[in-house]
Amino acid sequence: MPPSLTVCNTDSQGEQTQREFPETRVVKALNTVNCDIMVDPARVPGDHNLIICGNDAAAKREVTRLLAEWFGWKPANIIDLGDITSSRGTEMFLALWIRLYGVFGNPHFNIHVVRGA
Repeated sequence: MPPSLTVCNTDSQGEQTQREFPETRVVKALNTVNCDIMVDPARVPGDHNLIICGNDAAAKREVTRLLAEWFGWKPANIIDLGDITSSRGTEMFLALWIRLYGVFGNPHFNIHVVRGA
């Protein structure tokens, strides 16, 4: 402990999956939250964000729609980071997530990205 990633920096599991199945429309999502928050974002009060990425724009739109319909994520709170190489960052978030879990004592938290003008 804490766990470490076997794939990071110059590759990701998302990229490996896309390479292994090149015709599959891979969308990386839900890497930054606990399973309870994945399926019930209202467990964290207020607005907070979910990050997705992938190479296929239509697939990302479909995933965004399903996240909203099935789980209640607000589409405006879903941030598209671009292509599948962005999964490197979402996967590396694990290191910070584990530390936050240790500070808070439970997995019921998330991030909210705030932008300036």
